[in-house]
Amino acid sequence: MDGERLADRLTRLARVTAELVMADTVEAITKIVISHAADAAGANMATLTLREGEDHLRLVGIKGGTEDDARKWQTYPLDVRTPASDVVRSGERLVIDDAAAFAERYPNLTHPDRGERSVVCLPLHVSTRVIGAVGLAFPGSPTIESAEIEFFEILADTCAQALDRVNALEQAGRQTAKLEFLSEASAELASSLDYETTLVNVAKLAVPAFADWCAIDLVEDGRLNRLAVEHVDPAKVQLARALEERYPADPEAPSGAWNVMRTGQSQLVREITDAMLVAGARDAEHLRVARDLQLRSALMVPLVARGRVLGVVSWVSTESDRLYEAGDLALAEDLAKRAAVAIDNAELYSQTSAAAVRLQHAVLPEKLPTLPRWELAKFYSPAGRTEVGGDFYDAVPLANGQLVLFVGDVMGRGVDAAAAMARTSAAVRAYMVEDATPRVVMTKLDRMFEEYRTDQLVTLVYLVLDPTHDGIVMANAGHPSPFIRRAVGRSEELPFGGEPPLGAPAGRRQQETAEFHVGDTLLAFTDGLVERRDEDVDESRGRLREHLRLLAGPALSAALDELVGLVRDPSCDDDVAALAVRRTG
Repeated sequence: MDGERLADRLTRLARVTAELVMADTVEAITKIVISHAADAAGANMATLTLREGEDHLRLVGIKGGTEDDARKWQTYPLDVRTPASDVVRSGERLVIDDAAAFAERYPNLTHPDRGERSVVCLPLHVSTRVIGAVGLAFPGSPTIESAEIEFFEILADTCAQALDRVNALEQAGRQTAKLEFLSEASAELASSLDYETTLVNVAKLAVPAFADWCAIDLVEDGRLNRLAVEHVDPAKVQLARALEERYPADPEAPSGAWNVMRTGQSQLVREITDAMLVAGARDAEHLRVARDLQLRSALMVPLVARGRVLGVVSWVSTESDRLYEAGDLALAEDLAKRAAVAIDNAELYSQTSAAAVRLQHAVLPEKLPTLPRWELAKFYSPAGRTEVGGDFYDAVPLANGQLVLFVGDVMGRGVDAAAAMARTSAAVRAYMVEDATPRVVMTKLDRMFEEYRTDQLVTLVYLVLDPTHDGIVMANAGHPSPFIRRAVGRSEELPFGGEPPLGAPAGRRQQETAEFHVGDTLLAFTDGLVERRDEDVDESRGRLREHLRLLAGPALSAALDELVGLVRDPSCDDDVAALAVRRTG
């Protein structure tokens, strides 16, 4: 080669080296090496091969080859003899300018239609590691000048540094994305007791931050039930489902989600090879669909809580170049532990909440008694929250013609509140059998709360309606005072002595009396009916008094529903219980 042509070629290679310094992605580096560098060097074929793990190489770019070349050498073991593998193993450059020598050394790479050529292959050094190789092939059998070889080596070193820089940036980006994904997923898991919706959202968060495909299976009656699945390509979700329906997984398989469920041990498949797909395929169609899914790498981790496997989370890499490693497995197991705790907590909450609901339903009367001289109506509406409240009520006729009413409210929510409600309601009914006098019943309740100390406070209003004497006798332990709507149209509030709730230190209980005639209507209720945020309690009770006229309606139950609808604060997150009784004759 004459000096002028050599100088021109070196100048063009220098420009390519400058381009590599500015490149910020592997794709950009690949294009520069196999296109710009090849053109500048006068090569008619160029390759860029990178190390993948310890034992494999991956052809990331090729110019001047065939589709078969790209497919055949996409990924291959390091011990397969090629110029790139020899260079990566030895760390030394390779120069062959004789076709016969090339054919003798690499008989499996000889292509008669490509004619004579010279080959230069250079290692990509990063510190003490060789991360890949650049290959250049020149038509004919030209002699490669030493100056060119030196510049090719500079080109290879610049390429290696660019790849190392981009890889470091990508790793930092991936690590940041993983941490962000873990943070977002953890926040999602802690946000709700609806674990099914939460896990669906976690699967969505995982794609594409941590996986191209995420599936969550929960164990139900010894079987895996698919709860959530997310894929970067929605069409692939249907393809995967069709594959599972037609070729269901073997529960006894030594690998896969079933094995993870049985053993409680995670499984990492760093690279899903075509050989694996062939080995696992049941027929040609099964293999075709499996290949269409483009599976590259997989992680499967168990959801374990209190020593019990609740399910399996699977993360799969498909279209992306992501290959899972030990660090990814650690992150996946961390998230799986949090998800399992969330599921377990939700199940425990559901069980205890269901028990509390059953307890509450057992305490609250399904319907009020039908009595000849009384018309009774009830209203009960739990708050919009999931926890069970502590409002309770009942109406009990006595053998002497009297009618006992009581309405109570346990301060707090959940199982403890439901238990206190059940305990107090049962005690009231038991004590009134011996002596229904309000002061007596309330005093016995105080003794019970003193004997069985609890953190629960209970407000309670207890009334005995006596038609023989046209009156009411009442004891009140810190509960909102009832109202009476008189037959003549006047409304009044029963007196409240300011006595403390049950569970608080109390002195001698008092009882109050009031008249109660035919046509009068009494309303007892919990504070959820009248209380509103940022409103004085007197104003709230005044609003109720104004609407008591509705209780004069012919149908007491409908009138009570209308009254509550007008008085209560729909935005207030509290239970409402109300009991109305009209003396009819």
